[in-house]
Amino acid sequence: MKSGFVNIIGKPNAGKSTLMNALVGEKLAIVTPKAQTTRHRIKGILTTDSYQIVFSDTPGIIEAKYALHKVMMKFVEESLEDADLLLWVIDVSDNEEDEKLITLLSQHQDRLMIILNKIDLINQKTLESKVLEWQQLFPNVPILPISAINQFQTDVLLQKIVERLPEHPAYFDEDALTDKTERFFAAEILREKVFLHYQKEVPYSTDVQIISFKEKEGILHIQAEIIVERESQKGILIGKGGKDLKKVGTEARKEMEQFFGKKVHLEQFVKVEKDWRKQEKWLKRLGYQVD
Repeated sequence: MKSGFVNIIGKPNAGKSTLMNALVGEKLAIVTPKAQTTRHRIKGILTTDSYQIVFSDTPGIIEAKYALHKVMMKFVEESLEDADLLLWVIDVSDNEEDEKLITLLSQHQDRLMIILNKIDLINQKTLESKVLEWQQLFPNVPILPISAINQFQTDVLLQKIVERLPEHPAYFDEDALTDKTERFFAAEILREKVFLHYQKEVPYSTDVQIISFKEKEGILHIQAEIIVERESQKGILIGKGGKDLKKVGTEARKEMEQFFGKKVHLEQFVKVEKDWRKQEKWLKRLGYQVD
């Protein structure tokens, strides 16, 4: 039996969440076109008769401006320390190299794989140039071009991961899929819809907490609070006559029903908590670990 921890890191919007979902075969991490969608460290567990891979999706590496950002970067730091294998996901259409990230990951080359993602967005000549560029920077690190969204070469990546796993008994039960609770996923599904439907600062000033999560007669009854920082953001979220919030709730409910495999009754409220991203008590309440 082979088992190990494979942590996925990279800049915001590189496709880390899409890749983990593709490798695990389930949508565990929310995905939007906006950067910094992922805020938590989410484990996805893939188990077969011969191996168990514990993937971790991590927030995109950014300069921390708020207490929330500092917690997000702490998740990234932890992932560098406890990984058997690090997958560094790079958006090949992004031409801005991050010197700090290159320096940081140079210290972990023995556990590193470079994943050149989104190759469907560039031509073959550009791809060859990108591969050569990264080979020169990291000559001893395996490099694999993929398209996570199209699941192109993800099977090859999985095979290469298994080859590098240490021999070890499984860390989790064979039917385990993640380390997160159902309440967590309900909150994340609703937060994803906010990211998809609103622009500018609203999604980044928003989080979701589940107030009540109960099953009665085969129906999940979920009450959720959408937290914002200002009254103006509350008005934008709700929209004229509550139309915008209703649309978000409808889409979230449908996805929750698909995810949980049962009917869902969703109630949602919007609450203003000024500067919650800077408040330790709110970060703890929303599930972010703070020392």
